[in-house]
Amino acid sequence: MGYAQLVIGPAGSGKSTYCSSLYQHCETIGRTIHMVNLDPAAENFDYPVAMDIRELISLDDVMEELGLGPNGGLMYCMEHLEDNLDVWLTEELDNFLDDDYLVFDCPGQIELFSHVPVLRNFVEHLKRNNFNVCAVYLLDSQFITDVTKFISGCMASLSAMVQLELPHVNILSKMDLVTNKKDIEDYLNPDSRILLSELNQHMAPQFAKLNKSLMELVDEYSMVSFVPLDLRKNSSIQYVLGQIDVCIQYGEDAEVKIKDFDPEDDD
Repeated sequence: MGYAQLVIGPAGSGKSTYCSSLYQHCETIGRTIHMVNLDPAAENFDYPVAMDIRELISLDDVMEELGLGPNGGLMYCMEHLEDNLDVWLTEELDNFLDDDYLVFDCPGQIELFSHVPVLRNFVEHLKRNNFNVCAVYLLDSQFITDVTKFISGCMASLSAMVQLELPHVNILSKMDLVTNKKDIEDYLNPDSRILLSELNQHMAPQFAKLNKSLMELVDEYSMVSFVPLDLRKNSSIQYVLGQIDVCIQYGEDAEVKIKDFDPEDDD
């Protein structure tokens, strides 16, 4: 059985930086993972790429040949990937061993993991090839400075959970840029009452019913929580990796040990 992380999130949330740091961390501790690029617009990588969608299709070629813009071109590329799951992807997966661990670095277009079926079908193909898959959703920690942005991020995460139907780990990335960590707990496990109060303070009165409905949605699913990630700290990377490993049952034959995470730990 293989294992896979599907790294998703809005553009600029730090997905590729996360993938690079994760690879370096695993290399340091002697653990083998394989990095996969699923972004047809990517140019440079800070990690070795074991599989690359650009070998199948390139965004630059699509834009030049079909006259499409960046967003339309990317959607065309991903639909082409979907059409070639049984050929290209199956042949690529045959290059890996049964227990290999793959990390898929995905594009940042939100529609790919919110309402179009491309990534869902991609995940189903991985499952048919005997992979345990976990969605890793990154949200920029700077969103916590604006409650409306944070709620938008929570809704996008919830949409991805519903669309992909996968074990799901939400990460607040770029924690090294957060200067005031005293109130961070309010965002790691969002309290709907506190968020509703803040929303009503920041938005016009006519949005009160909409705000209440959004918070009821968060309460109803009770699934939106976040793990903080500070890439300067090995303990933070190890903690996040441990959470993901539990989700995909990696090393289930061995006892999984996860260190309690301390945001102030400087290891």
